[in-house]
Amino acid sequence: MSDNSIQQALIEDPPNMLKRKPSEGAKRFRRCRSTPSDHTDQKPAERSSTLQAKELFKEIRPSFKLVGLLLFVYLLVGVIIFYLVMDQISGNRTNRVLDALYFVIVTMTSVGYGDLVPNSDTTKLLACAFVFIGMAIISLFISKAADYLVEKQEVLFFKALHMDMKGGEAKMLRAIETNRIKYKFYTVATLLAMVIVAGTLFLWKIEKLTLVDSFYCVCATITTLGYGDKSFSSKLGRVFAVFWIITSTLIMAQFIMYLAELYTERRQKMLAKWVLTRRITTMDLEAADLDGDRQVGAAEFVLYKLKELGKISQEEISSFLEEFEKLDVDQSGTLSAYDLTLAQSS
Repeated sequence: MSDNSIQQALIEDPPNMLKRKPSEGAKRFRRCRSTPSDHTDQKPAERSSTLQAKELFKEIRPSFKLVGLLLFVYLLVGVIIFYLVMDQISGNRTNRVLDALYFVIVTMTSVGYGDLVPNSDTTKLLACAFVFIGMAIISLFISKAADYLVEKQEVLFFKALHMDMKGGEAKMLRAIETNRIKYKFYTVATLLAMVIVAGTLFLWKIEKLTLVDSFYCVCATITTLGYGDKSFSSKLGRVFAVFWIITSTLIMAQFIMYLAELYTERRQKMLAKWVLTRRITTMDLEAADLDGDRQVGAAEFVLYKLKELGKISQEEISSFLEEFEKLDVDQSGTLSAYDLTLAQSS
C-alpha cells in the first residue's frame, strides 16, 4: 500500500467519521475505564471468579509466614545436625551450639569465611546439601522480608524528604506510587549504609580489628565474597554475626535488584518520551490498522502505542482478537450479555 493511498483512506474519511455520534464512543471509553474498579455492577458469579483468581495467586505465591517457617525449620535442623558432627569440623571454636548455628548461617548465605571447615566426607556432603537448600530458602526470604522491610521504611523516608508537602496523605501516596522504585532504592541504600557502619564499628570495637580490616571484612561479607582471612572469632562476635549476616546480605541483594530496576525504569521512561513525542507517519497508521479497514480508531491507536512501548506484543493482541471472535457469536463486531450466554452454552 502506497503512502498516498493510506493518506486518502485515513485522512480523507473524516467527513464520514463526523456523521457518527461522538457521545456513543466517548461513553464506551469512559465505561471501559471505570468498570474494572466498580464491583457493585458485578454479578455474584463474576465476583466469585474474581475472588477465585485472587486466591489462586495467593496459593502460587508463598506467604511471609510460610517462608519464615521454612527458614526456622532449616536453621533448627541445621543446628541439630552440625551440633552432632561438630567434631568433624575444624577451625576456631567458641560454643558448640553457637558454632553450629554460625556455620549454618555462613553456609546458607554463601559467605564461607573458612574459619569453620568440614574435614570429613560426611560433613562435606552435608555442607553441599545445606548450601543448595539454604540458598533457595534465603532467596524466598529475601523477596519477602526485604520488600516488607523496605515498604515499611519507604513512607518514612518520603516524609523526611518532603516535610513541607501539602495535599494530605492521598497526594503523598500518589507521589510514592509514581516514584516507587526510586524511593525503594534510596531506602535500601540508606539501610545498606547503616548495616555497613554497624558491622564495621562492631568488628573494630569488639573483635579488635583495625578500622580498615573491619571495613574490609564487612565488604567481603555482604557481597558473600568471604575470603576468610578476617571473620567473627569471639563468642559475642558470632552471636552478632548470626543476625547481622542475614540482614546485611539480604539488604545488599535488594540494593542490587532495585539498582537494576531503577536503570530499567529510566530507560523505559526515555522510550516512552520518544514514543509520545515523535511524529506519526502513514507507515505508523498502516501498522496500527488492526482490522484492515483503512481507518484507525482510538483503541487501535492506543494498542499500537503500547506495542511501541513494549507493553504488549503482537502475539498477545492476536490471541485477544481470537478470543473476541469466539465470544462474538452473532458476528456483530461487539460483545453483549447475549453473546456471552451463547458462547458459554456452546
